[in-house]
Amino acid sequence: MINKFISNRYDEIMLMSKKICRSHVEWEEVGHYCIEKFMIHERAKELIEANRAMQFISGIMHRSFHSSTSQYHKDIRQKGRMHSLPSTTQLEFSDIDYNLEQDILIDTIEVIIEEMIADSKERYFQAVLFQMYAKNSNFSKISREVGIPRTTISRAVEDAKEYIKQQLKNRGIENEL
Repeated sequence: MINKFISNRYDEIMLMSKKICRSHVEWEEVGHYCIEKFMIHERAKELIEANRAMQFISGIMHRSFHSSTSQYHKDIRQKGRMHSLPSTTQLEFSDIDYNLEQDILIDTIEVIIEEMIADSKERYFQAVLFQMYAKNSNFSKISREVGIPRTTISRAVEDAKEYIKQQLKNRGIENEL
């Protein structure tokens, strides 16, 4: 069942990998790594039957490629690599105001949202509405777009915020949304 799913969806999975990795040179390696991880996952059959396998694989891909703490990063990227710059290279970043904590927070929230999408119908509903709210914080406009009552949307977004806050706290990240 799993092999058949992978065979039938291989091209879609690899295209998804290319998009998630933004055509980075590692996109094929990430795609194959995630296929392998999915094939040995204990819930693979259940996810295929529930039509949630592609979402689950996309979550694996996103975490694998974009997280510096992922198993992919530890196993593939950092295994035995040595990096150095030529002595003539000058790095100046005085004009860049980079906030590492904010970047980690955003990446973690994206991972939590992906997990919500793969978790259950209720969490999926909350996650999708939260994503819509993040793009456009007008409940009335979202209501008109999707045909769901405004109060239902606002309640789902608030539930999603609380869930995300709790997940952040569970992961040792304290921050306000």
